[in-house]
Formats: sequence, structure tokens, C-alpha cells
Amino acid sequence: MKVVLKNPGGLTKEVKVGFSWTTFFFGFLPALFRGDLKWAIIMLIIEAVIGSFTLGVGAVVTGIVFSFVYNKIYIKELIEKGYTPADGRSRAILESRQILSRAA
Repeated sequence: MKVVLKNPGGLTKEVKVGFSWTTFFFGFLPALFRGDLKWAIIMLIIEAVIGSFTLGVGAVVTGIVFSFVYNKIYIKELIEKGYTPADGRSRAILESRQILSRAA
């Protein structure tokens, strides 16, 4: 399921809500390609540190965890940067997923 977000300048982004298959298969690379350098570095460091102590198993587990939460994190950061839902459907989806409060 995807939502459309727009910023005050008129730029729109279509963002997937829910499980991130790209993060599941490619780790920190989707965050890097989206221009989300902060979370790309955080994911890389966490996967490297935990993976080094567990012979790589920890990196797989953290990759699975980030697959469940990364899209939500990315949407929340876009909202903090001034993006808003472009239509009522997008707003309803974000409210149902508790990413956006009903009062906002």
C-alpha cells in the first residue's frame, strides 16, 4: 500500500507503508538511494557491529527488524520536514497505521 505525500513547494513523493521488502533484501541500500543518509548510516553501523559479534547472524536479524520499521521511520521524517498527505486516502491510511494523528 502506498501513500502520496507533498511538501509546501508542490513536490510529491509516493511512499510505501508497511513492510519494506527492499530493506529486507538489500539492507541499508534503499535508505541510501532515497537520500536518507542518517538512517542508512545507522543501519549500516548497527548491522556491522551486531553482525561482527554473532558471525553475521545478528546482521540478518537486525535487517529483518528494520524491514518492519523503516518505512514508518522514513514517512515520519518526511512529515517532520514539512510533507503532508496529498489526499484524503493517504491521510486515512497514515491515521489507521498510527503514523499520523487524527488531530494533525
